[in-house]
Amino acid sequence: MIDVNINRNDRTDLYEQVAAEIRRAIADGEAAPGERLPPAKDLADVLGVNPNTVLRALRLLRGEGLLEFRRGRGVSVIAAPEHGAVVQRARELVEVARRYGYSSQEIIDIILSVG
Repeated sequence: MIDVNINRNDRTDLYEQVAAEIRRAIADGEAAPGERLPPAKDLADVLGVNPNTVLRALRLLRGEGLLEFRRGRGVSVIAAPEHGAVVQRARELVEVARRYGYSSQEIIDIILSVG
């Protein structure tokens, strides 16, 4: 099982602490791409938190592109944190560009022009 610790005295939300610890475990190689994570219930039991807290953290990491949920196979690591950071920035770019009325193709063109 990956080593995940939380600090109940920290003002950071518990789900964010859990997500940060899993992110760190992936970055440190404790959980490599292709590896399955323990079930959320097991992680919750070890941490002494509600399973919904762990599930919220896992969904956050899935949104960052680090984890994949597969029915019947659990949660697997699919990328390193660097990839997740790029995905997050891309989402932010798309959000801002759409707010200003840019189409998907225009966003792609902008990315290609600066790359």
